[in-house]
Amino acid sequence: MWSFWIVCKALEVSARVERDVTMKTRLARFPFVKTLDQFDFSFQPALNEAQIRELAAARFVAHGENILLLGPPGVGKTHLAVSLGVAAILQGISVVFFTVADLVDLVQQDVKEDRLDRRLHALCTPKLLILDEMGYVPLDQRSAQFLFRLISRRYQKGSIILTSNKSYGEWGDVVSDYVLATAMLDRLLHYSTTINIRGESYRLREKRRAGVFHDLTAKPVKAGPSASRKTQGAGAIEADSRYDGL
Repeated sequence: MWSFWIVCKALEVSARVERDVTMKTRLARFPFVKTLDQFDFSFQPALNEAQIRELAAARFVAHGENILLLGPPGVGKTHLAVSLGVAAILQGISVVFFTVADLVDLVQQDVKEDRLDRRLHALCTPKLLILDEMGYVPLDQRSAQFLFRLISRRYQKGSIILTSNKSYGEWGDVVSDYVLATAMLDRLLHYSTTINIRGESYRLREKRRAGVFHDLTAKPVKAGPSASRKTQGAGAIEADSRYDGL
């Protein structure tokens, strides 16, 4: 009798967990759902698979740390970001995904409707926020300042996974303000792990093999002397104090 009751309760808990994962995945707004097991690490041999799988344990979220994935288009940055988000959801962590371009569109609409503070509050709610494709579109001043406020509000309170095709030295061009870019990076990098992916594009490999695409000359994205770097405590970039109150 007790065994039957235990089995029923286990099934009830399992169903409840499954519903929770389904709901959190829907609310996350992922562009697709993929796991690390679907990532072809053999195609990106420079990546440390053990390190990526360690990050999937989501301990960085408990500590309010960030992950920054850098590299040219097509190397799997978004796949990795989504996979880490899915892994976090499976551990009961709330996640929200936005491309930076979509976020800029929302900011512009929110300014017109006077609900920018509400948006900021909403984006500070999830334990993990994923910002995809930083650097693909330039940010206007209002959007850049909003992004800085968002990063500042989440600093050491909520983790961010950010993907970018730009090196840190190029962020000043993206936000058209080198001081503000430095202030953003100061907070993002203080407690963070940077992973620089230097491999080929997944999307272009078949075209390249078929001879319909030839490599373009491109400036490599550099995050530093190593492919992966973790920073915390001292050594963060100095920021201009005039942005502290934004």
